[in-house]
Amino acid sequence: MTMSRRDLLKLLAAPALVAVVPPAMAETEPFPVDPWESKKVYWKFRRREVAYKTAEKPGTIVIDTPNKFLYFVEPGGRAIRYGVGIGKDGFRWSGTATIKRKAKWPKWTPTKDQLKRRPDWTKWASGYPPGPFNPLGARALYLYQGNVDTQYRIHGTSEPETIGKKVSSGCLRMINHDVIDLYSRVPVGTKVIVL
Repeated sequence: MTMSRRDLLKLLAAPALVAVVPPAMAETEPFPVDPWESKKVYWKFRRREVAYKTAEKPGTIVIDTPNKFLYFVEPGGRAIRYGVGIGKDGFRWSGTATIKRKAKWPKWTPTKDQLKRRPDWTKWASGYPPGPFNPLGARALYLYQGNVDTQYRIHGTSEPETIGKKVSSGCLRMINHDVIDLYSRVPVGTKVIVL
């Protein structure tokens, strides 16, 4: 893939990038993860550490849906910023939630509303098995409000080109390398704010 001069200058002027490919991922994952998937994402949506002012405590996740970024708040006015795909018009939501469950290579089961919109998905009503083509990708973080499952997830994707776009039924999707990285940073109980 060739890069234009303008994109190269933007990249060089951008804040320092956080490592994109976790070491030895191919050896630790049960399914293949494309080592070049970040190259399929527009440069501004690639993971990086940035200055980020917020009143939220370190360890909080803040999702800026208008700009399609997820921030993992760090100490000292910093954050790790990830690009995300967000809900299509009419499917976006906002509010505060808590991660109450985490899953590696989860099974995906379409919701009743999704099945009404997509009858062709009834073949997956009992679940789509884990793997590289599963819509939830390599990891899923399940969002709850109180003890109620919102049915929304922060999850991976097999379609990295959708990052930075309005594409989902309300879930927040990340490239698999990024969701694996975020998954390793957040415990169950993490606060998530969706703007």
